[in-house]
Amino acid sequence: MRSPAKANLLQTELPLGRPRRLRGIRKGEATRQSILRHAARAIREAGPEQVGVADVMRAAGLTHGGFYAHFPSKDALVAGAIEGMFAEGAARFAAVTGAATGKAALKAWIQSYLSPDHRDNRAGGCAVAALNTEASRLEPVARAAFEAGLRGIAARFVRHLSPPLPPEEAEAAAWSLMAELSGTLALARVIADPKLSNRILEAGRDAAMRRLDALLP
Repeated sequence: MRSPAKANLLQTELPLGRPRRLRGIRKGEATRQSILRHAARAIREAGPEQVGVADVMRAAGLTHGGFYAHFPSKDALVAGAIEGMFAEGAARFAAVTGAATGKAALKAWIQSYLSPDHRDNRAGGCAVAALNTEASRLEPVARAAFEAGLRGIAARFVRHLSPPLPPEEAEAAAWSLMAELSGTLALARVIADPKLSNRILEAGRDAAMRRLDALLP
């Protein structure tokens, strides 16, 4: 049978232990998110095949040995980084479009997406333009994360296209628009001549805007 003194001791110790555990959980999650951010930057800049676990951990200010406390494999790291890249894209879409809906929202996004600033921000830009040529070679878990991200973009576009477009037409238009925008951005990034690159962005913006005007009243 516990004495009153021991019972009081337990009552005072337990509440103190919980905050320590919570702090440990929060610190672990913050560390994991830092690793994912550095991995995402490396993936955008060099591609997933060129990403080294040791380099990512070093960039995050951590030792290589601590990697497996957060991820079971490099494939899981790449998948998590890709999920984070698409989450960042969703947040940018919301920030750019704000309260706008329909054609106005999509035009605001096109203007921002096919801009020199986005073109030049390779390390923090669109996951689709950064990975579309390499996605088919990703490992299954990372490829699934990429496909889920694509579906999320299509769903956002559909919400602004339907109505007035019927659901099937809105979905087809969403996938086509996504391909058009990401392809234009990727091409503009390849061109070394800044004037030509700017003209490619402008032509892509104009074509996408005209298409929206034809699709939506």
